[in-house]
Amino acid sequence: MKTKNIMQQNNVSDLRRELKENREQLRRFRFSLSQSKIKNVKIGRETRRTVARIMTRINQIKTQ
Repeated sequence: MKTKNIMQQNNVSDLRRELKENREQLRRFRFSLSQSKIKNVKIGRETRRTVARIMTRINQIKTQ
């Protein structure tokens, strides 16, 4: 999911679904990294940042 799409979404259930998918992707990345299957380590950083953006957007919606 792109950053712009995250900031435009107002549906918490969709954001939570996207958050779950990104966390699963991060989990799979970490297992693959420990097995030395990953060559591009930037994927993990981008996924962590996406998770943080989604969580921030969920909190913004809750406080409104």
